[in-house]
Amino acid sequence: MTKAELIDKMAADAKITKMAAGKALDAFMDGVTKALKKKEGKVTLVGFGTFAKAHRKARTGRNPQTGKPIKIKACNVVKFRPGKKLRDDV
Repeated sequence: MTKAELIDKMAADAKITKMAAGKALDAFMDGVTKALKKKEGKVTLVGFGTFAKAHRKARTGRNPQTGKPIKIKACNVVKFRPGKKLRDDV
């Protein structure tokens, strides 16, 4: 499902305009992004799941074409852990 399809579905289900649904989705994504930027970034939506920030250490990988080792920098990543209701529904 694309962002446009999700906006269409939200607008139809909530009986609001596509513009309002688009603004609501953008506000949600912005809120999640800002929360994850904090030091202990975590967003929990009961029944749906949890978005959490995790740190990956620097490591050595391999170039699949040449087989030569390459250095991969440390970075922060976002992990999603589905809630019980989402796991049961899917």
